[in-house]
Amino acid sequence: MPEHIKDLTVVLVLASLVWFFASRPALAVIDSADLSRRRNAWLALTIGSFLISNFWVFALLAVALLSFAAQRESSRVALFFSMLFVMPAASVEVPGFGVINYLIALDYLRLLSLAVLLPAWLKLALRGDAAPFGRTGPDKLLFAFLVLSTVLQLRETSFTDTMRYAFNLFVDIFLPYVVISRSLRTLHDFRAALFAFVLAALVLALVAVAETLFFHLFYRPPLVRMGLTWSFLHYLPRNGMLRAAGSTGHPIALGYVMIMAIGFFVFIKHYIASPRLRFFGMALLLAGFVAPFSRGPWIGGVVFLVVFILTGAEPFKRLAKVLIAALMAIPLLTVLPGGHA
Repeated sequence: MPEHIKDLTVVLVLASLVWFFASRPALAVIDSADLSRRRNAWLALTIGSFLISNFWVFALLAVALLSFAAQRESSRVALFFSMLFVMPAASVEVPGFGVINYLIALDYLRLLSLAVLLPAWLKLALRGDAAPFGRTGPDKLLFAFLVLSTVLQLRETSFTDTMRYAFNLFVDIFLPYVVISRSLRTLHDFRAALFAFVLAALVLALVAVAETLFFHLFYRPPLVRMGLTWSFLHYLPRNGMLRAAGSTGHPIALGYVMIMAIGFFVFIKHYIASPRLRFFGMALLLAGFVAPFSRGPWIGGVVFLVVFILTGAEPFKRLAKVLIAALMAIPLLTVLPGGHA
């Protein structure tokens, strides 16, 4: 059996396990039609990314599927979060047809933003009931950052390259910020979006654990088959263990995704009725957090834990208990892979 078929089979089996156990608690927050649509879109895009050997053919499939799903979605932000980790974000250049070297660089994440978030932004702008960009303090700070970054880029390179850079800022930063900040208006919207992110992260976490256990990166075949080159998604061992990357492309990126998912899970776990599912959900995210063996995200996890404790009840008493447990765990950490490095 070809390697990409084996890897696809493993990814689909692992994802199916997550959906089987997570579907029932998810229905307490997410509409059943939305959940089924997102699962089917994820399956179709994942299968397509492994089986299609041409990026542009996959791009057409992705835009068509995402546009179709977005038109029927109750929350485009939740759809965006659900599809984030389908494929690594290796880019391909859109040719300039002899006029310039190339127009722009596209990858899966930019296709996702253009297909799902761009129509949502245009709809918000036309509807007129959302606050225009620039009204709030964060809007002004983001605008200043975008302008400053573009001007500084112009000093370093050509005008056409600066325009490409500005396009990347628009798609990668502006669209997600504006659509997410304007679309999540109620607690239900916020809860459904975070639940969608956590579901996607749970699949990614289980794949990450499998990568470490089997010393194999399951998301390399799509890039190889499409002939895409990327500076990420390489085998990075640490003390005999593979640092998992999943579809994020790098262990550090995966670690930060996991700590974000853990933070979101702390919020949504109160809507999961089964204590057993809450326990296994957190355990899986923690396993996915450990699998990349990345110290930077681990430090971020400590910061998150301290902030979470300090903002809760009896913060100093709970923090003291955590510090005592941490001191007792130091001897164990020294024998773990990378613990003494």
